[in-house]
Amino acid sequence: MANLSIPKSDSETPLGLYIHVPFCATRCGYCDFNTYTPGELGSASSPDQWMTALDGELAMAARQLSPARPVSTIFVGGGTPSLLGAQGLGQVLTSVRKYFEIADGAEITTESNPESTSPEFFAGIAGAGFNRVSLGMQSAASHVLAVLDRTHTPGRAVAAAREAREAGIEHINLDLIYGTPGERDEDLAMSLDAVLEAGVDHVSAYALIVEDGTALARRVRRGELPAPDDDVLASRYEMIDSRLTAAGMRWYEVSNWARPDVANAECRHNLGYWDSADWWGAGPGAHSHVAGVRWWNHKHPATYAAAVAAGDLPVAGSEELTAQDRHTERVMLTVRRSSGLPWTELDPDEQMRARQTIADGLTELAGDDLVLTSRGRLLADGVVRNLLAG
Repeated sequence: MANLSIPKSDSETPLGLYIHVPFCATRCGYCDFNTYTPGELGSASSPDQWMTALDGELAMAARQLSPARPVSTIFVGGGTPSLLGAQGLGQVLTSVRKYFEIADGAEITTESNPESTSPEFFAGIAGAGFNRVSLGMQSAASHVLAVLDRTHTPGRAVAAAREAREAGIEHINLDLIYGTPGERDEDLAMSLDAVLEAGVDHVSAYALIVEDGTALARRVRRGELPAPDDDVLASRYEMIDSRLTAAGMRWYEVSNWARPDVANAECRHNLGYWDSADWWGAGPGAHSHVAGVRWWNHKHPATYAAAVAAGDLPVAGSEELTAQDRHTERVMLTVRRSSGLPWTELDPDEQMRARQTIADGLTELAGDDLVLTSRGRLLADGVVRNLLAG
């Protein structure tokens, strides 16, 4: 796949960079992301080897992309990017600046585990140029964190959010997971109290999904834990939306809320994904998309680094999206947003099915846009399937 042909793109299309850090101190039981603990990697890879390979891929990316464009968003995800420390994350941005122009006002984000942060860490990444941080809170209940195999203490996420704000980080997100086996309504209420106490301008909340191959899936299969209940998940989502809305936040995507009175509180990098903009994903297992071509890197850090060292793009596979593929993705992603899906983008059969979703109370027309109702957000995947059926 080293000879991947990357088409020229519209110079007006925003360009984002996603950088994948594959390292975690421990493996959470629910996680199926492309991550590795020190025991899993052994001597096969290290953060220094990863950094060298990342620098090499970024150099190739800058040569491959045409036309050259400033990077409007950078998102460092994982894994646990905060394990690199402020110095390591600063080195990541140094590599980006070597090969790319970063646009004025660019959104520059890193994910962080609250337990691997400190006031000094936040001061360091702010000084390096990060202006957004996403903290994996998941829950404020210790027994819920234990089921998820999360290692941070319940109050640490709120403390980390305050430290980030005091360090001058403009935008702070807290991630919640709801529907964990053993979670009670009062546990989620306590988590929401903590989120609101932290004073962040963005919240992401995701229903727990039991992914095949994870430790959580094995525990559910053995009967040690019950599978998440759909009715419980729905009621928990309604609780989250009600509390966040009452606190002045507004949903802009089914799983994301932001403060409308804070400029750029919505995650611009994720908006780029949902708008099918261009992005280059660098690092092991990262996915990229440019002008309708999608590709993904080798997953294992050692295989990834070996490809880069040989002077090859570390690409494991690719696909060119057809017009139908693009339409399908446009419907899937846009209908989940509060801005809605333009009615004119639906073909006559889809418009007929959309009218049925309106009759069923799942969607409504806001001007010329099809928008999910509160009930429709609970059944968003089903709405998408109904619209695209046939």
